[in-house]
Order: sequence, then C-alpha cells, then structure tokens
Amino acid sequence: DGLAHAVKIAEDFLQDDPFVMFLGDNAIEGGISKLIEDFDKNDWNSQIVLKRVEDPTSYGVASFNDDGSIEYLVEKPENPPSNLALVGIYMFDHNVFKAVNAIKPSDRGELEITEAIQWLIDNDYTVFPHVHEGWWVDTGKAPDLLEANSYVLSELIPLVAESATIDEASTVDARVTVQEGAKIINSVVRGPTVIGKNAVIENSYIGPFTSIYHDVTVKNCEIERSILLEASTVKDIDVMLRDSLIGRHAKVRSNRDMKPRGVVMNIADNSTLWI
Repeated sequence: DGLAHAVKIAEDFLQDDPFVMFLGDNAIEGGISKLIEDFDKNDWNSQIVLKRVEDPTSYGVASFNDDGSIEYLVEKPENPPSNLALVGIYMFDHNVFKAVNAIKPSDRGELEITEAIQWLIDNDYTVFPHVHEGWWVDTGKAPDLLEANSYVLSELIPLVAESATIDEASTVDARVTVQEGAKIINSVVRGPTVIGKNAVIENSYIGPFTSIYHDVTVKNCEIERSILLEASTVKDIDVMLRDSLIGRHAKVRSNRDMKPRGVVMNIADNSTLWI
C-alpha cells in the first residue's frame, strides 16, 4: 500500500528510535555510514538523499528555496523544478509517524513517502537534503545490477583467505578476493573479482567484474562481468559467458555429449536469453 504505509505499520517496532529507510534496489558509493553519523549528531527530523540525474521526469524531484532548504517535492514531474532526484534513501525521527498517519492515499491508491516528507516540510519540521556526488545505481534492471556490481568490486580491498586453495597451475591477480574454503584449480582469475566461500573454480577463466558467491562450481568455462549466486553450477560451456546473471542453485551445462544435440532450458518469467 505504498512506501509510507511500510513506515506506518513499523511504528510499534520502531517506536521513538530514529531509523533509515533504504530501498533495496539502490547501490550508492561509499555506503551511508557517514550519513547516519551526520543525522545522529544534528537535530534534523529527516534527511533525504538526492542525486543529479539527466532525466528527472522518472523520479521524485526536489525544488529548493533560495536559502537551500527544500520548498517542495514532486513525483515524476513533466516539468522538473530541478535535476535533483530522490534516490530512495531516507532517515527519519519519530515525527514521521505523524506524517504517515496524516496523509491520504494518492491517485494510485498508495501512501506516498514523498507526500509524508512534504507534510514534514509544510509543518515546519527540518528535512535536510544531502546531495550525493558519488556514483549511484538503481538496480531495477539486469544491466544496472551488473553496473553496480562493477562499482562495488572496484571499491573492495582484495583479500585471499588462509583456508583458500590456489594451485601452482593457476594465476590469480592482485585485485581478486578469495574467501574461506574456495578452491582455484588450473585457472586464471582476473580482478576485480570475488570468489565466495567454498566455491570451486577448475580449468576456467574468470574475468574482471565477476562476483561468484558461496558454494558455486565453475568448471571448463570462461566467464566475465557476471554474477553467479550461491550454489549455482556452470560447466563445460564452450563460449564465453559474459554480462550474465545466474540465480541460486541454477545449473548451466553443455549438452554436447547428448544425442541428438539441441538446446534444453527452463526459463523463468520475463527472462532474456542469448544463445
């Protein structure tokens, strides 16, 4: 019933504590620890994160007064008052519950968080606008998720766990993180890349900007700029797998030893497959 409704039904749990509302499809450079610190040491009632975007018509947009304070917020405007869009990261104190209980559902039947913030502004509560200057990615689509993955990997400090195994036939460059229990056998791994716990990479090439999660098996494959989630298996693929998302417990195999040869697949709703 809307983002403000999510806040409303959490009141009994949150009570008077300040809190962060962070929409899960956002990835932001540097995280939000510094923003939390700023919110904690100031007497603001809310802090919202804004980012300059090329096309503000797809977002909630802020209009400013001459003193730099927020005048109003507008959702997906045809004529944006600025290029500063809300990115889905908010901090509130307990006064937001007054707002979410005061507003009415929008035309689409939802309690809008932008209207709750506007209520705070209209009732003289302090809403501080933080303009984020680093990268920000809304990961609602597969290419955006891969882009965010690339950014995050570039920020990581590489580390090879003591319990990881890398044999002498393998080449692993200095930008690769290898977690506990992972095994790299007769393979080339180039970073920035993460190999998760207990993953097995054998007779394979793992290229830059690839995230391989826990308990994944990769054998006789070449993979680049991709994300493989936990317990997935990719084996015996004779073309490079790149710009790909492989889900949990998924299996990607060659059927070259099967007769007759053909393409065999189970594909989820709204998938895109390149062969």
